[in-house]
Amino acid sequence: MLSSVPVRNAGVSLTLCCSLLVGATACGNDNAKEAEASAPSASSSAEKQKFAKTRFVANAGLAAGATYQWIVKPWRAGKFKKGADGRKFALVKAGLAGAFTYNRLKAATKNAKGDPTLSKAVAPLSESIEKLKDLPSKLRKGDSTDSIVKDFDGVINSVKGAGKEAGAEVKDKVPSAGELGNG
Repeated sequence: MLSSVPVRNAGVSLTLCCSLLVGATACGNDNAKEAEASAPSASSSAEKQKFAKTRFVANAGLAAGATYQWIVKPWRAGKFKKGADGRKFALVKAGLAGAFTYNRLKAATKNAKGDPTLSKAVAPLSESIEKLKDLPSKLRKGDSTDSIVKDFDGVINSVKGAGKEAGAEVKDKVPSAGELGNG
């Protein structure tokens, strides 16, 4: 009858030999594979431009969706007025949406730099987007919500217009509440 110790030792030895064999073959000196791996990717500038527009549309669409869903829509419904039911919760969500919108618009302007036409169309909006930076905290506090909402809506409409002029039409895409929190 076989003892379990020699069988275990044989199993360990076999496993060790196999891993050494696999490791030795994987570490072979194949210059063709090495040169292939270090070569830059074969993306043409047209592909990079296409992806720049796609990323711009995705980021700007998320910003537009968040602005409409959690800032403009509740404001039109009167949720930001003093004494309104659910005002604090609506203002907190609007503040998160504002921060999310700012983050996505900054990403969208960075994406736009990859496409010359889009870059020219979006460049004049950088200053307007930068002005949105401090508005989410004001929105959470409930300070001058009318002007803040109009600022967000105006910048979003400008970004949509610039995208459309450059052939990158932006459509609203409402992010989930989880995406708002993650930025």
